[in-house]
Amino acid sequence: MKRILVTGALGQIGSELITKLRKEYGADNVIATDIRTADSEVVHGGPFEILDVTDAAQMNELVSKYKVDTMMHMAALLSARAEENPQLAWHLNMGGLVNGLEAAREHHLQFFTPSSIGAFGPDTPKHGTPQDTIQRPTTMYGVNKVSGELLCDYYFTRFGVDTRGVRFPGLISYVTPPGGGTTDYAVEIYYEALKTGKYTSYIDKGTYMDMMYMPDALQAIVDLMEADPAKLKHRNAFNVTAMSIEPEMVAAEIKKHIPSFEISYQPDPVRQAIADSWPDAIDASASKAEWGFKAEYDLATMTADMLQKLKTGIPQ
Repeated sequence: MKRILVTGALGQIGSELITKLRKEYGADNVIATDIRTADSEVVHGGPFEILDVTDAAQMNELVSKYKVDTMMHMAALLSARAEENPQLAWHLNMGGLVNGLEAAREHHLQFFTPSSIGAFGPDTPKHGTPQDTIQRPTTMYGVNKVSGELLCDYYFTRFGVDTRGVRFPGLISYVTPPGGGTTDYAVEIYYEALKTGKYTSYIDKGTYMDMMYMPDALQAIVDLMEADPAKLKHRNAFNVTAMSIEPEMVAAEIKKHIPSFEISYQPDPVRQAIADSWPDAIDASASKAEWGFKAEYDLATMTADMLQKLKTGIPQ
């Protein structure tokens, strides 16, 4: 990777990915794009362009303008919001992905896009979910992700596009506020612990889901993209995870730092149903074997770092 274009650069992952990439590859070599602008380091810290990913011509123009060799396609509507507007989710998530893959094919780009544990469904084994297993999701977001995995595989086998991707679990960050995902309770809980000392979880107690701290997620992207392609058997949908946790486990860890913290539960039917359809814990052995994936943070070290970082200023 020498010149990288990132779509959805102001989103949950993109906003932090841009910072990491510019630090490692040089600010001028990382082109951030989004459908909107903002007064942020993403916009002011290097090249930034407005891009609607459903506009194929505009995407190709930017690829040519900046002579990029890599595209990281992060623009997507997340799980809960996708259920609110499934037609928009298909239009944005799949239309944008096809345009990105076509640009990668035409311009010979290396291409990354993330999948998700949302690609699994209620028939998927819930414990130790294998890398290769049944995928019959019951949400539009999940349908998008399975379709995207297959489409990226197709562009690799049919056209030779160097496509790569991971299935992210819930991602926890102190930089970007929650953005409409089912797993976002595990982000909100830290913000509310410091703001109010209590939190009402929309995910019920006893609901296990895989999670990962954002620094580990960003490193996973870079490590996969820099990996020897000859060693990649799966390429586009590597299981990655750092921890399998339930809300009360997060609350208990927070209480070690804020003893007065209280948690209560008011499950949201839509997001709870989505969570119940996902695995409890996935198997990431393929990513470890094929490109050396390793998570540095567990629940305890992540919680300590989250609370310490958020104390310096909670984004509003």
